[in-house]
Amino acid sequence: MIDLSISDGIARLTLNRPEKLNALNAGMVETLAGRCREIERSAARVVILSGAGKAFCAGGDIEAWSGESPDAFGRHWVRDGHDAFDRLARLRQPVIAALDGHALGGGLELAACADLRIAESHVRIGQPETGLGIIPGWSGTQRAVRRFGAQTVRRMAVMGEMFTAEEARALGVVDHVVETGRAMSAAEAGARRVLELGPRATELAKMLVNAAEEEERERVFEALAGTLAAGSPDLDEGLAAFRGKRKPDFGELK
Repeated sequence: MIDLSISDGIARLTLNRPEKLNALNAGMVETLAGRCREIERSAARVVILSGAGKAFCAGGDIEAWSGESPDAFGRHWVRDGHDAFDRLARLRQPVIAALDGHALGGGLELAACADLRIAESHVRIGQPETGLGIIPGWSGTQRAVRRFGAQTVRRMAVMGEMFTAEEARALGVVDHVVETGRAMSAAEAGARRVLELGPRATELAKMLVNAAEEEERERVFEALAGTLAAGSPDLDEGLAAFRGKRKPDFGELK
């Protein structure tokens, strides 16, 4: 129910459960994590995230989580969702979300993982969880605050406000608003623009922005430092010495 196709440098990740407004169940969450692993290791340079049918994503499927015990809800539903969404937010490739329908609750949390959000003019955006007596559980009070600002999230999660696409754009929740039916073509244009940029520089820029936003600071710094170390002549000498059972001669720093 989450489709993935990769061609010409673009990965297209599509929620495909239109009969349920693409509401996420446990299987879809697990599949999302797997799809992100596939994308991370692929030749794709940019990702387009969209939903099939009338909605982008109506959030977590109430039938999927409402029967869980409190312990199972916290240990599995919430934590598994975090794992999958973290993978999406931390992909090395830029992610463009085409909001071709409403993005509510977990759907907005999913969209928050993207680097760019393009919403069609009819779209409604919000966090209705507290109206059900539950809280946003997939980083809707954490990543969403970092990316949209605390007051905007308060208005949605605490005060129950629902935003139009234009209101969301004014608040920085979405980046662009387009006519109904145009989100995917706008996302495709954005993806082609990314393909014209330096691939390594784009990847590094995303990593550094994520680090500044405290999205993945530790992993980013260690990945960058590890890349530098792995490209150093010191590693060649260290490995040669290990294999030759001798003391390494690293020489002077150059």
